[in-house]
Amino acid sequence: MADSDFPMDNGASCVPIPPEEENRIVSELVKESELNLKEGNLYFVVSNRWFSSWQRYAGPCVGMLSTDEQSSNGQHADRVHSEIAARPGPIDNSDIISNENNCDGNSLDIYRMLEEGKDYVLVPQKVWEILLEWYKGGPALPRKLISQGVIQKQYSVEVYPLSLNVTDARDNSKSIVKLSKKATLSELYELVCKMKGVEQKKAHIWDYFNLKKNTLLSGSDQTLEDANLMMDQDILLEVSVDSDRSSHSSMDSMGNELALIPLEPPRSSVSIAGGPSMSNGHSTGSSFNLFQGSSASSSLISMDNRNGDVCRGERGGLAGLQNLGNTCFMNSALQCLVHTPPLVEYFLQDYSEEINMDNPLGMRGELALAFGDLLRKLWSSGRTAIPPRQFKGKLARFAPQFSGYNQHDSQELLAFLLDGLHEDLNRVKQKPYIEMKDSDGRPDEEVASECWKNHMARNDSLIVDVCQGQYKSTLVCPVCGKISITFDPFMYLSIPLPSTVTRTMTVTVFYGDGSGLPMPFTVNVLKQGCFRDLCTSLGTACCLKSDEMLLLAEVYDHKIFRYLENPLEQLASIKDDERIVAYRLKKGAWKTKLEIMHRDKMKSGEKLFGSPLVTYLVEDPQYGANIEAAVHKMLSPLRRAYSSTKFHDGKEDGFMSAGGNEQSSISSTECESSNLTTSCSEQEGTSGGESSFQLVLTNESCLNNEPIEKDSLIKPSQLIRVFLDWTDKEHELYDASFLRDLPEVHKAGFPAKKTRQEAISLFSCLEAFLTEEPLGPDDMWYCPRCKEHRQATKKLDLWKLPEILVFHLKRFSYSRYLKNKLDTFVNFPIHNLDLTKYVKTKDGQSYVYDLYAISNHYGGLGGGHYTAYAKLIDDNKWYHFDDSHVSPVTEAEIKSSAAYVLFYQRRSKAQMEGESQVPTGSHGK
Repeated sequence: MADSDFPMDNGASCVPIPPEEENRIVSELVKESELNLKEGNLYFVVSNRWFSSWQRYAGPCVGMLSTDEQSSNGQHADRVHSEIAARPGPIDNSDIISNENNCDGNSLDIYRMLEEGKDYVLVPQKVWEILLEWYKGGPALPRKLISQGVIQKQYSVEVYPLSLNVTDARDNSKSIVKLSKKATLSELYELVCKMKGVEQKKAHIWDYFNLKKNTLLSGSDQTLEDANLMMDQDILLEVSVDSDRSSHSSMDSMGNELALIPLEPPRSSVSIAGGPSMSNGHSTGSSFNLFQGSSASSSLISMDNRNGDVCRGERGGLAGLQNLGNTCFMNSALQCLVHTPPLVEYFLQDYSEEINMDNPLGMRGELALAFGDLLRKLWSSGRTAIPPRQFKGKLARFAPQFSGYNQHDSQELLAFLLDGLHEDLNRVKQKPYIEMKDSDGRPDEEVASECWKNHMARNDSLIVDVCQGQYKSTLVCPVCGKISITFDPFMYLSIPLPSTVTRTMTVTVFYGDGSGLPMPFTVNVLKQGCFRDLCTSLGTACCLKSDEMLLLAEVYDHKIFRYLENPLEQLASIKDDERIVAYRLKKGAWKTKLEIMHRDKMKSGEKLFGSPLVTYLVEDPQYGANIEAAVHKMLSPLRRAYSSTKFHDGKEDGFMSAGGNEQSSISSTECESSNLTTSCSEQEGTSGGESSFQLVLTNESCLNNEPIEKDSLIKPSQLIRVFLDWTDKEHELYDASFLRDLPEVHKAGFPAKKTRQEAISLFSCLEAFLTEEPLGPDDMWYCPRCKEHRQATKKLDLWKLPEILVFHLKRFSYSRYLKNKLDTFVNFPIHNLDLTKYVKTKDGQSYVYDLYAISNHYGGLGGGHYTAYAKLIDDNKWYHFDDSHVSPVTEAEIKSSAAYVLFYQRRSKAQMEGESQVPTGSHGK
């Protein structure tokens, strides 16, 4: 491999090959690597700044995740590559290389928190080698492909190897080692001893998390990941005097003897998790203990919390969670769950009988045990913050997407955790096969009961008991009208903010019969809606009559680019920078559509301008006179009421534009009393005068030009296109400004100074969730009657609600070029959230809820921070959980625009009865 030291060679190593050939070779090598994925394959980190310049030169590379910085705004990004770009210089990774910690001989570091596809790209080894051959440069940044996950293997490139801080007990010197989290403890010993010049048999390495001895890391085949070692954490090296590895003593930095017997905590046969105690994934006991109350014996606290023993006098539930490196998202979700009353009651008791070790969809009980262990620590440690290392280690094993130290979404973690806990605690050991039946017009109550019974036959756990509800889903085929009704379970409700559901669109409406001036209308439509929805909203805005219809079209370069005639096509196909018009036409069996395009006749030539006009012709066959009459009729609203040096009657005022019906054609009386040099018959295009303008017949490509005379016979066609040539005379007669400057669908102006947005209610979010909408083009429904996939309409209704109801406010939106977060303030009730009117079943159950926890997100995407508010039910007080820091808050403080996930508990009938006996005004709103 070529030397990558700087300074870099400024020339290529060989004669350049054509850019399209470079692209073909690289694309084939990328495809080849994807077909041969295996652990240990090498990938190389390449600066996206350099790689995007190569893509501009050679073209986009299939299979490579990269965002071209020059087209990241999303406006006509596809045109960037059509421009001729210069061949890039040598590969230059200098902008992503960190100069810190690069002196230990390991692989070069890159800056932390870089984003793949934005800051860097990963190229397979063969791609790196060919790029290096063509361009030279560097330096090389090799990284290995690793596999993660227990249930489902996932391959990922370990861009950031595990970095550990080594403290040498002999002199307290500090150093850093970097190696894969998939490396074994034996490999760790080998690397540390080689770096320190120590014999392995004399070395003892401790897990020194928080600068406290936790566990002796005995050399074995256990991986660093399974040993729960975290990024940037400390490890302690002790060197014994004796050569015997099992010696009971060694010397510390002061020459004193140190006990080297592994200081594992005394292990009882009982675990605080209510199950076999888990030490690095190995079971050490089999009996269980039933705990009374919310505190556990201090002797059972694991080494992660040796200094967090039970404080008998302190209230439980007020412990924080240490941040292990961008784990605030996890801490926020966990604090909400460990303050969920039914979960607290369940996991503080013996749940051993419900652990399902054999469920292929579960985590062999390990996730439930790790969560239960963590919950017990939090409720028994007083106010001492807990490092959730063991839980994070288990989480990473079963959900590799949450491994590493990048920021993630607290709701995504919550969804995985609830589902994982359910499967680990599923009381159903053998899931039966059940064939679902169609509703076939049966009563909703019967179908809903049948669906819930079938669900419970396969899913029966604490999570189902308290967290799962049921909604009704109605699908309607737009072609045959087939109605399909299903009743599905849900664990939480992801409800949109209305501003993420609707879209503002501006469309210019033209009269197809020449009875009025064109007028732009701005309407709000569903983002996931279709052309039919846009027509409906426009029709309401422009007071469309019952015998009228709207024909939508996109105008580009002053021509009709396309007609939007499919009523079910998604509005997403219309971009914000496009210009859309609607032609208001009478309903009827029209035969011939007439398009009128406008050309300015200038000395230098002809130039298109303005928006085309569209109307329908009745007579058949068509002659030039018919076309001319139709054009005059369409232009009549644009006729000026004016005076000028050429056409005025002695007055010196300019032209006057009247609006609406007041802008009508000049009456015959007005014509007779005026001294216009152009007669009324000439203006109206009737016989007795020559036409005031020239019409030219053209074709679809607009290349054919055939002048039209009054007696010209027009070949029958469904669509006739003509040019209207404008001279000074036409501009004097008609005001062409109404045809110019069509507004864009949505004009993104400069962002105004941020002000507090208008608050919306939780109810309006819920109603947006329950609004009927068409399915997206990627989510078509297979109609059993049509035997084809159809873009059906979907309507959701709440059928039954659980005891614990979780609302996820969809604040984040993602697209190829834009990531956005809405900081809209959502006004949600703290007490007495009454959802009775939204629930379709009438089962006599209470559907009134009280808030008890909130997961908050502050800041923008990528750089935000998560916290939690949770209520201690025992003392009816709220607390703020910000990682390790816990502080009391007032009820008035918990409402903010940062609220992201809301947790509610249903009121019992006893609470409802007690509430009804409280005098009016004595409880909070």
